[in-house]
Amino acid sequence: MCARFSLISSPEAVRAFFDAPAVDDFPPRYNIAPTQPVLIARNDLKGVPELRLVRWGLIPSWVRDPAALRAPLINARAETAAEKPAFRGALRHRRCLIPATGFYEWSGKRSARRPHLILLKDQDLFVLAGLWEDWLGADGSEIETVTILTTAANADMAPIHDRMPVIITPENFERWLDCRSGTAEHILDLMKPFAAGLLTITPVNPALNDVRAEGPDLQTPAAFGPLL
Repeated sequence: MCARFSLISSPEAVRAFFDAPAVDDFPPRYNIAPTQPVLIARNDLKGVPELRLVRWGLIPSWVRDPAALRAPLINARAETAAEKPAFRGALRHRRCLIPATGFYEWSGKRSARRPHLILLKDQDLFVLAGLWEDWLGADGSEIETVTILTTAANADMAPIHDRMPVIITPENFERWLDCRSGTAEHILDLMKPFAAGLLTITPVNPALNDVRAEGPDLQTPAAFGPLL
């Protein structure tokens, strides 16, 4: 799964990365957690990249009361998203990209979980595959939400977890965001493990275990040794 990530690039750097006309402002975030605001890139009705902040934890449009959900739908399995009622409509019509500068995964026993920071070797800013939804309440309230697609771990990730987020490379941004066909057949090949050998995995500050923690110290390499 993917339950925490970071985005410490500036808003202007992210806007330029997607060649978008504007971007919602946001501070550097070292510990983005479920239910918090997440920046997404999607196409507007004219096909222009749009950068917006939405809530992490997808609420399907057909849910009557979001409070009735047992847990936030923060991840969708790439292998089953096309069949699951919560995700299949968004996979066809509401795909998005989620900029990140790193994501986290944990190893070790529950009583002594060790966080690890995962980065791309060759670029500071990269993109996770996402699906977004627009939930409308009977009282006229509106909530835009997002989930992150996950897939099987590659060889880099396998020592600490059996899953990882789907990473979309720049040459596939346009194809992923193009939902005009109303189908997902042309993007299914993108929902696969990232190529091995391109990630770095570093044990970091155990303070990251607290979802309330924030700041650059969270990415300080930890002294507790190797991955496992």
